Parts: sequence; C-alpha cells; structure tokens
Amino acid sequence: MTPIDRSRLERLTAAETERYVSARPKARALFERAQNSLVGGVPMQWMSEWPGGFPPVMTEAQGARLTDIDGHRYIDFCLGDTGAMFGHSPPAVAAVVARQAAKGLTAMLPSENAVIVAELLAERFGLPFWQMALSATDANRFVLRLAREITGRPKILVFNGCYHGTVDETIVSLEDGIPRSRRGNVGPAFDPTADSRVVEFNDLAALEAALKDRQVACVLTEPALTNLTGVVLPDPGYHPALRDLTRKAGTLLVIDETHTISTGPGGYTRAFGLEPDIFVLGKPIAGGIPAAAFGMTREVGAKVRDRLYGPGTSVAGIGGTLTANALALAAMRATLTEVATDSAYAHMTKLGERLAAGIRAVISRHDLPWYVTQLGARVEYRFQPTPPRTGTEARAGADGAVDRFFHLWCLNRGVMVTPMHNMLLACPATSEADVIRHDEVFGEAVAALLGS
Repeated sequence: MTPIDRSRLERLTAAETERYVSARPKARALFERAQNSLVGGVPMQWMSEWPGGFPPVMTEAQGARLTDIDGHRYIDFCLGDTGAMFGHSPPAVAAVVARQAAKGLTAMLPSENAVIVAELLAERFGLPFWQMALSATDANRFVLRLAREITGRPKILVFNGCYHGTVDETIVSLEDGIPRSRRGNVGPAFDPTADSRVVEFNDLAALEAALKDRQVACVLTEPALTNLTGVVLPDPGYHPALRDLTRKAGTLLVIDETHTISTGPGGYTRAFGLEPDIFVLGKPIAGGIPAAAFGMTREVGAKVRDRLYGPGTSVAGIGGTLTANALALAAMRATLTEVATDSAYAHMTKLGERLAAGIRAVISRHDLPWYVTQLGARVEYRFQPTPPRTGTEARAGADGAVDRFFHLWCLNRGVMVTPMHNMLLACPATSEADVIRHDEVFGEAVAALLGS
C-alpha cells in the first residue's frame, strides 16, 4: 500500500497553515482580542481544536452553507457536529422560533407542545414515556440517577472509547486493560472507576463478567461508538447478545442516539430493531435550539413515576429551571413534524452513500491503507487500514498529523469537515454538487500528499 512521506506532509501542512492564517485576518484579530475576555480566546475549549491556530468565526449559516467573518463561504459537512444535522436554521424551525419568542420563552410551566412532542417521540421511537432535558449530557446524567434509584444498584457500565457528553461517570477508559479516569478529565468530582465499569465494545465475554455480580444498574452505550474514536461498528449479533446479557443480569439498557440518529428517522434503534429500556436523544432534535429528551419503557416509566411523583416525594439532582422551556418544545415539534421527515432522511442517506463511495474511490485509486464508515447521513474516514472493533484499536490507529493536513486543505478550499474525527454529514439542503465538490477537494489533497 502507498506510504505517506512524513516530511512532505509536514511541508504541506505548514503551507496550508500559512494560507489559512493569511486569508483570515478578521478572525485572527478577533481571536487575539478575545484573549482579554475569553479563556483561551474561545467560548469553549473544544473550539480551539480547529486547525490553523484559531477557529473561523461564523457570521451566518443557512442550510448547508456557512459564511465566516472574513467572507469565506463553506459547504458545511460539519453541521455543528450533528447539532445542525438537518441544516442550519431550517425554515420551519426558524419560523416557529420567531413566533414562540413573541409569545413567551419560558415560564416554568408545561406547554401543549410538551404533550405533542412526547406523543411524536413515542410514535417515532417506540417507547411510551418521555421526559425532557436541555442537552444529551443532562439527559444521560438524569438517566443514570434514575437507573440507580429504581434498581437499587450502585454501578454503571460504559464502553471504552464511548462518548456521552460530559457526564462524570462516563469519562473513564481502559489503558492496558486497566480502568482509569480518562486522560484530560478535568478536576473529576470523584474517581470514575469507583462507580463505573468499563469494558471494550464488542467484547461480550468481558461484558458478561462485568454484569455477573448484579451490581450494575445500567449499561449506557451508543449503538456504534462515535465521537472519541471515529465510528466503531458493532459486530454481527452484538446488540442481541448485549440485550440478552443485560436482561439476564437485571440491568437496564440505555441507548444514547445523540450521534447515531443520522442512521434514519428512528435512529439506529429502529433501523436495527434494538430494544432499550431507556433511549436518549439530544443535539439535532430541536433543529439547533438546545434540547434533549429521554424515553423509557412502560415498566421503567411506572417505576420512575412511583419514586419521583408519589405523595411526599422530594427530587434532587434531576431537571433545571429552563428544562422543557416553551421555545425548545416548539422547535422540537417543528423539527419532528416538518424537518426530520422520511423524505429528508432518504435524501440525506442517498448523499451519505454518495460521499462514502466517492471517498472510497479515491482511497482505492491510490491504494491507500484507509477506510470509510457510513451511518445513514453520517460518513467518516480514518487513516488506518482496517475498521477497529474496540476503542483501544481506534485510538491506536489515529493519525493526528494527517487529520490536521486534510482539515486545513478542505477549509482553504471552502469545504468544512468536523476537525475532531473526520466526520461529514449530509443535510436536507446538501446537494449532489456539494458532494462532488468534496470529492474533488479530497482527491486533490490526496494527490498533493502523494506528489502525484
């Protein structure tokens, strides 16, 4: 297979960095100004991970296009890292947000839309009872508390390389087979290995052993690992076995579809017939407005109701003043009924297939040891020869230097790809021409890297 000349890669990256910086004087000036008021010059640390030394600064985003402060217009395949999976400012959501803003944003009271949204979620995802949150992180945090409460068990289990937002118990990893607080875990409130068990994805023997003592309240998992590792797909038969093992152990199964909702209208869960006890969804559910929801089976819902809503109950640690605010619920209703439709998903998935095929064609043409994974509208490419089965394998195969080069090359040519994990999304506004342009830019980057 074709090797990468590392000295050539370094020279090309330096040239692309210089091109990036020189073409964005306003973003650079704003970043330097921000050093006096924003820690690190950005509102959140992860925004510093864009290559080039500082991030582009957004001024406008519509559909599949984003414009930055220096006037550059991008075909946006990042789409807010799934937050804008259905395109930036979908017209139906923008219109209802404007109407609701004029009528009231939040009141610490339920709205009619809360009932309608819960009914829509139940119909779409198959779980009858729902509760709301402001983010998937919040939803996952609430779910872990509820799982412990109704099972009376102290432990939770996650998979190495998982991503469930910033939930304390999930910021844990395996290093040389030993559970540890994940590197970079900032000021942990407690040692996550005390309350969390972590095993490798696709390792059913390790999962069975971890559940054997019946101390695990719930397994929290993505249907396929995403953010931290790139996509790691389940082995054939893995999910039925996971469901069987959790049921035998009396452990709840929580499926977090915050990223894998790209798979289809009902997510990976509906597409592959998964049977979670609890289902979590965040990011794109309100078309870009902060919102999340978690659903539960009738049995779990009854247990939650008895413990949280009975006479004399007092609830701490779940919910917040802005949870289920009127604005978010209006946006969720519009997204579920007018934006995240079957026809939209059909278009998005078709273009996802086209993206994956185009990238594979370039890889094959140049005989490169890379691979591509697709989950409906979501496509990721990785610079390693075979798809990993575990988080450890995925981390071991990461190539940050090649990542950086490709991200810069694409940005400098008007194509935006998620910088942390080479993720591309097709939204309802993405066109065939957009995909063709990505193929051209990707192919040019490969040719430059190989000197061909």
